[in-house]
Amino acid sequence: MPQEQQSKAQQTHAEEADLQSRQRENGNESHIDELDSVLDDIETSLSENAEEYVSRFVQKGGE
Repeated sequence: MPQEQQSKAQQTHAEEADLQSRQRENGNESHIDELDSVLDDIETSLSENAEEYVSRFVQKGGE
């Protein structure tokens, strides 16, 4: 009987670990989608006015 309880406990632990792993993967996909969106916005901005965008970061004598 104790072995059955231990086996069920191990199975439950394995199922919980699997669930947590799947939740992390789903969260990562969400972050990847958000990052892709930001990169798309940057790409669009650069394609429309790259010179103006870059000029904001250029230091002018002594700055």
